[in-house]
Amino acid sequence: MTTDFHKLTIAVIKKIPRGKVATYGQIAAIAGSPRGARQVVRTLHSSSDKENLPWHRVINSKGMISLPSGRGFELQQRLLEDEGVEFDRKGRVNLKRFLWQPA
Repeated sequence: MTTDFHKLTIAVIKKIPRGKVATYGQIAAIAGSPRGARQVVRTLHSSSDKENLPWHRVINSKGMISLPSGRGFELQQRLLEDEGVEFDRKGRVNLKRFLWQPA
């Protein structure tokens, strides 16, 4: 069963532009459930391929990729760097510069 939150989450993720990132919590809040970050993770896991989501643009609130090394981390970082997103030496994205700010 697909919930309204699930549908809204997909719609929000699809709007993240190239060269920008959004956090799990930010997406949850925009979709109407400020405490629903884990549900955003589930949506990404279950729907990224089926919905052709730009999953790589979603990171954690610390500005870091949550996927572990060897299990998607390197691919996500490469995809973001290909779009111009920069990482510091500790693997963080400068959220002041690259965080998506929807209108």
